[in-house]
Amino acid sequence: MAVDYLVIVVYLVGMLAMGWWGMRRARSKSEFLVAGRRLGPAMYSGTMAAIVLGGASTIGGVGLGYQYGLSGAWMVFTIGLGLLALSVFFSARIARLKVYTVSEMLDLRYGGRAGVISGLVMWAYTLMLAVTSTIAYATIFDVLFDLNRTVAIVLGGSIVVAYSTLGGMWSITLTDMVQFVVKTIGVLLLLLPIAVVKAGGFAEMKAQLPTEYFDPLGIGGETIFTYVLIYTFGMLIGQDIWQRVFTARSDRTARWGGTVAGTYCLAYALAGAVIGTAAKVLYPDLASADDAFATIVKDELPLGVRGLVLAAALAAVMSTSSGALIACATVANNDIWARLRGLARAPQGDDHDEVRGNRLFILLMGVAVILTAIALNDVVQALTVAYNLLVGGLLVPILGGLLWRRGTAQGALAAVAVGGLTVVVLMATFGILANEPILYGLLSSLAVYVVVSLATPPTDAAVLAAWRERVAGRAPETESVSERVPAGQ
Repeated sequence: MAVDYLVIVVYLVGMLAMGWWGMRRARSKSEFLVAGRRLGPAMYSGTMAAIVLGGASTIGGVGLGYQYGLSGAWMVFTIGLGLLALSVFFSARIARLKVYTVSEMLDLRYGGRAGVISGLVMWAYTLMLAVTSTIAYATIFDVLFDLNRTVAIVLGGSIVVAYSTLGGMWSITLTDMVQFVVKTIGVLLLLLPIAVVKAGGFAEMKAQLPTEYFDPLGIGGETIFTYVLIYTFGMLIGQDIWQRVFTARSDRTARWGGTVAGTYCLAYALAGAVIGTAAKVLYPDLASADDAFATIVKDELPLGVRGLVLAAALAAVMSTSSGALIACATVANNDIWARLRGLARAPQGDDHDEVRGNRLFILLMGVAVILTAIALNDVVQALTVAYNLLVGGLLVPILGGLLWRRGTAQGALAAVAVGGLTVVVLMATFGILANEPILYGLLSSLAVYVVVSLATPPTDAAVLAAWRERVAGRAPETESVSERVPAGQ
C-alpha cells in the first residue's frame, strides 16, 4: 500500500499548491468569486463536469449499479440531462447577466424585492450540499488509512477549506481541472475496463445476474421520475452550478462547454452502473451497496492503480465540496450578510477588502460545514432535504423570471414561501425520502406564482427594460475598475 499512499499524498499536496498559486491571481472580487469571467471552453467543460460529478455520482453511482444493474445509471444520468438543458436553453443568458448569485438575478428581474428569502433557501441548500460531500471523506480515508470518521472529515474538509480560502474560484478551477483528469483516468480508463474483465466480461455478467440487471428501466419509473424532479431541475437553478456558468468568458463558451460537460456526465453515469454490476458478480453478498466501490478498488486493482482510482474518488468528492463551499460563502456574504448590514445597494468598497471579506466567509462556512458533517450521519436524507427545498421553493420563480414576462415580485415571493412550506410540511408528514414533498411542493409553487402574478400589477416597465438589457449582454457589470484589470498587470 506504500505506493498507493504516496499517490494520495502527492495528490493532496498538489491540491494545496494549486490553492497557493490561485491566491496570486485572485486580486479582485470578480477574480475571487467567478475567476474573472474568463474561462475558455476546455477549462470550463472540465470544471463544470468536475463539480456536478461528486462522491454521490461516483461512490453512490457504483452502489446503485450494484443494487439495480445498468438502470442504476439513472441518478447520474438525470444530472447530465439537467446540465445539458441548462447549457442549451439557459446558460447563455445567465452568463450575460454578469451577477454573482441567483438571488441577484431575482433582484434584477423582479425589482429588488425577491432576493432576500431566496438567499436563505439557497444558503441552506449549498450548506447541506457541502456537508454531504464532506461526510464522504470518511468512507475514502477509512479505506486508505483506516482513520476514524471524525479525523477523516477534518482532514479532507481542512484541505478543501485551505485551497478554497486561499485562491477562491481560481484555486477551485485549477484543482477541478486536475480532479477532472484524475477522475477520467481513474474511473473511465482504469476501473471500468478492469472491473469488466475481472467479472468475466459482459457475457459472464449476463449469465451470472438476473435479467432485470440489464433492463434500462429496472430501477422503476417512479424512481426515475423523482430523479428528474430533484436532480434535473436542481441542475437548472443551483448556486453552485450558476456560479460556474458565471466563469465562462462568453455565452458561446457557456453553451457549448456545458454541453460537452453534460455529455461527459452521461458517459460517467453508464460507467458507474457497469462497474457496480461487475462488483455484484464479484461480491454478491456485500452488506451495503455503497461498499461496492471501495471493495472492488481495494481487492481487484493492482498496486499504484489502486491509489490513482482512490484519488479519483477523492477528486470527485473534493470538486463538489469546494464548489458547494464557495457557493455557500458567496450567498452568505453577498445575499445575507450584506443585506443584514444594509449594504445591498451601497457602493462597493475597496476591492481588496471585498476579497478579504469573501475569503473570511469561505473560512467561516468551511468550519461550519466540517462541524455539521461531524454531527450528521445520514447523507441521503440531508441531500434530499437540500434538493427538495431548492427545487420546491426556487425552481418556479427562477424559471418563471427567465421565461414569463408577466411574473411579478409578489408572485415570486409567494411561490418561494408556499413551495418551501409545502415541502417542509409534507416531508414531516410522508417522510424525507417520499416523492410527495417535491411533487406537491412544485405544483403549489407554480399555482401560487401564476395566480398571484396575474392578481398583482405587472413589474415596472423600467425594471423590465433594465432586465432585458442585462439578458442581452448590453449592460455593464457593476464592479470597480480594478476588477477589470487582468491579473499580473
